[in-house]
Amino acid sequence: MAFNKEKEALRNMILTFRVSELQMLLGFAGRNQSGKKTELQDRSLELLQLNSTPVQKRIRELFQSSQETQQAAMIPGANALQYSAAYAQMLGLAGFTTQQQGIPQAGRANPYAAQQAQQAAAFSAAYGTQPQQTKPIQANTQPVNVKFKQLPFYDIHGELLKPTSLVTQGSSRFQEAQFQFLLSPEQATNIASNRDIRMGSKLDYLYQIQLRFCLLDPSAEQGDEFPPSICVQVNGKMCPLPNPIPTNKPNVEPKRPPRPIHITPLCKLTPILNNTVSVKWAADYGKGWVVGIWLVEKLSSDQLLERLTSKGKRNSDFTRELIKTKLTDDEDGIATTNLKVTVSCPLGKMRMSMPCRPTTCDHLQCFDASLFLMMNEKKPTWTCPVCDSAAKYDDLMVDGYFEEVIKAPELPDEENEIILNQDGSWNPVPKDEEEERKRKEKEEEERKNAVVLDLSDDDEDYTPAPKPAADPDAAPAEDLPVLPPPPPAEIECIDIE
Repeated sequence: MAFNKEKEALRNMILTFRVSELQMLLGFAGRNQSGKKTELQDRSLELLQLNSTPVQKRIRELFQSSQETQQAAMIPGANALQYSAAYAQMLGLAGFTTQQQGIPQAGRANPYAAQQAQQAAAFSAAYGTQPQQTKPIQANTQPVNVKFKQLPFYDIHGELLKPTSLVTQGSSRFQEAQFQFLLSPEQATNIASNRDIRMGSKLDYLYQIQLRFCLLDPSAEQGDEFPPSICVQVNGKMCPLPNPIPTNKPNVEPKRPPRPIHITPLCKLTPILNNTVSVKWAADYGKGWVVGIWLVEKLSSDQLLERLTSKGKRNSDFTRELIKTKLTDDEDGIATTNLKVTVSCPLGKMRMSMPCRPTTCDHLQCFDASLFLMMNEKKPTWTCPVCDSAAKYDDLMVDGYFEEVIKAPELPDEENEIILNQDGSWNPVPKDEEEERKRKEKEEEERKNAVVLDLSDDDEDYTPAPKPAADPDAAPAEDLPVLPPPPPAEIECIDIE
């Protein structure tokens, strides 16, 4: 058991090594020192399988040297262990966050405590001492004039915490900030009385308390973006965050999907008690961050579809003029007489029921509004499926021209392609009658030439095949001379007496 702990401590030491230290270790063991850092780490970890005392001693020496170097570079009073944990996280080392054997439950709730506990175990196993712990630096916070991008599936009913900056203080890698907000009696009532508490439901809230992060940039509206190594607690409870997206780039920390955080289940739904939100993150020098909290109402795709239809349709004459413009002579002097388009949605590959497209796109091809909204409800991308450009909800409009085409009786049910003419009219794609006729004739000819073999032993049922009819247009055959019948053969009699 002690041997396994010792080996785990050496492994954690190797994971804190920089490239230069990994190369020194591999050079000491006579191994290849070239390659990426991940390759050097893998080769260094393979050295532990040798159970070599000189190699283990060299690992301890390099670890001690790196700790002393980092401690000398820190501000007075700082802790070498905390700096090492920050350095490991900056390099995206996952060993301290995925392996949590032997860490107390309190350490698991806080990723910073987990990393520090792993480092402490390595330090204690190597030198028999337990270094002191330090808390993250309390950051400076103040309201800022930064606007978040509006989320189509949420209506804002109140601002609980105005957009507030998260500014890095000092040279510490980890920062911490706390905020408080209080619900009004009406807000607390709306949240508590609009929950789905039916049997089997997930207690989903219609009114939600929403926490959002973005970059500190007042020049334009900002989309959601999480600070690196973020950790959020609400009223002392750990708040679940979106899982980071893995990346193959070396020394790059995986980013979390940009989306708001639903913290309603962790909040006190009462107007007499404050809610406290604690945010811890890793400083990213040159970048500032903003946090804000709102009371929102969650909408469904059906509600957004109803709002879209109530907004009105784009006049069919507008699309008709757009067709004329696209089919007239262009700058190169090339005229197009017609254009083939489809009335099937590029998302579902089925005929559209409500064709729409963004006003910012100049193409004629539409997509189905209902399917587009349902897909963005599951995974909000708001990208045009035709040209991959931005397709904001506020820019969507139902196209009256293509809606008339879909409802027209001239369009067959099995046909999803139409031809747009130069005058703005349309026609179904005509079928190739000549090709259809040839196909039928070929099938008829193959059916006539089919040969049927009767393998029955019954001769009575045998019917000879009819002789081919004489071709009246064929040239008459020449008359052949009639030969006389052969003379009868002579019979020779033999007397046997």
